[in-house]
Amino acid sequence: MTNFVVKTLANAAALGVAIWLVTGITLEDDSSTSHQALSLILVALIFGLVNLIVKPVVRLLSLPLFVLTLGLFTIVVNAAMLLLTSWLAKQFDLSFHVDNFFWSAIVGALIISVVSWALNMVLPDKN
Repeated sequence: MTNFVVKTLANAAALGVAIWLVTGITLEDDSSTSHQALSLILVALIFGLVNLIVKPVVRLLSLPLFVLTLGLFTIVVNAAMLLLTSWLAKQFDLSFHVDNFFWSAIVGALIISVVSWALNMVLPDKN
């Protein structure tokens, strides 16, 4: 259970950094900071579920593209998962949004990947 909480908080921090750095990724909420933090954690939960359930299926179906591009297609898949997270957040009335401009999603996915990797290296990994 601790590992799940740590991974979710790491995803929330990575999403927060992407929101801060990329103009096409927003968390539009005029309410209090605690409400924004709760929204960010809920978006991180959605993002984690998308990466757990949908991403392996997409990777399996696009395996020839991974081989053809020597793994660079991973960036496109990560961007698509971020766009899917944005769409699901809208369905749950969360204020997280990624513009339809695909480059925002690609840059955001790169930032989220790097920040998540760095945080998971620093944070404890308990099973």
